[in-house]
Amino acid sequence: MVTGHTGFKGSWLTFLLKELRADVMGFALPPETNPNLFSLLNIESGINHVVGDIRDAVALNAAMQKFKPEYVIHLAAQALVKKSYDDPTATFSTNVMGSVNLLEAVRNCDSVRSLVYITSDKCYENVEWVWGYRENDQLGGRDPYSASKAAAEIVYSAYARSYFLDRKGLGAATTRAGNVIGGGDWAANRIIPDCIRAIEKNKAIELRNPMATRPWQHVLEPISGYLLLAAQLRGQPEKYAGSWNFGPASSDVRTVQEVAKTIVESFGFGSIKISESSSYQHEARLLQLNCDKAHQLLCWHPRWDANKTLAATAQWYKAVMEGADAQSVTRSQLHEYFPELL
Repeated sequence: MVTGHTGFKGSWLTFLLKELRADVMGFALPPETNPNLFSLLNIESGINHVVGDIRDAVALNAAMQKFKPEYVIHLAAQALVKKSYDDPTATFSTNVMGSVNLLEAVRNCDSVRSLVYITSDKCYENVEWVWGYRENDQLGGRDPYSASKAAAEIVYSAYARSYFLDRKGLGAATTRAGNVIGGGDWAANRIIPDCIRAIEKNKAIELRNPMATRPWQHVLEPISGYLLLAAQLRGQPEKYAGSWNFGPASSDVRTVQEVAKTIVESFGFGSIKISESSSYQHEARLLQLNCDKAHQLLCWHPRWDANKTLAATAQWYKAVMEGADAQSVTRSQLHEYFPELL
C-alpha cells in the first residue's frame, strides 16, 4: 500500500513497483498538477487505485482493511513550504492528523509487516550549520511545513513506543530524505519545475534565493532506500526500526543557481534572472543530511552523483517535450538505475 501514489515521488515509486509486478494499492487525492506524472505513466492501470484523503480516517481504515497490505509506504502529505505559509491549517491537518489516521489504520490491520513512514529532512531544527543532521538531532521547524513534519515524527514516536514495539512481526521506521528531483515534477515553487516552465515559455528562470543549498538527489535514490528498508524491516524488525536519513554526499550539494545553470546548459538555451524577494517568508539557505547510519547499517549508498542526477532529469524533460513516450523514458531510467532488479 502506497499513500500519496499520485504525487511526483509516489508516481515514480508506484511505477517501479508495477515494473516489479507487485500487487499495489494506492490511496491518494487526484494529481494536483496538469500535466502530471501519474497520468503520463498511466499508473492507475494495473493497480488498486483508491481516491481518498488521509484526513478521512474512516475511508483510509476501510481501504487498508479491504486490501490487507503486507507493506505500507506512507508518502501522502502537503509537501510544499510556500503552500504551508498560505494554508497552515490544511498543512497541519494533512501532515499531522493524516499521519495519525495512517498509524491508526496500521495499528488496526494485522496484515501489515513493514511500515516505512516518510517525513522530510526539514523535520530537523535547522540552525544552518555546515555539517549534516543526524537522526538523533533536535526536531523542529520555523515554517508550518517543517513544523508539521517534526510533529509527524513525534506522533510516530508515540505510536512506535506505545503500540508497535510490542507487536511481533511488525517492523516500522521513519525516513527523512533530502530534496528530490527528476523527470515529471510540475509542482509550484520547486526549482526544476520552475526551470522547465521558464524554458518552455522562453522566459528567464527567476531565482529568489540563488545561493541556498539543498541535498539534491534523484528521486530514485530515496526510493531505493525506502524499498531496501522495507525489506529489512520485514525480516529483522527490531534491528531496523528507528529513523533513517537518505541523502547525497556532501560533495554533491549544489546551490539553487548551480542547479538552474546546469539545466539551462543541458537544454542548450535559456537564461537566469536573480530576483530579490520581498516576501516575509523565511527560506533556509543551508541544509544537508548525515547518512552514515544508512551507509553502515543498510549498506545503502547513492548511485548517481549530482552531475548524473541533473543530466538524467534534464534528459527526461527534454525527451518528453520533444515527443518521446513518458513511460518509455521513465522505464529506461529505471532500468539504468536498477539493473539488478529489472
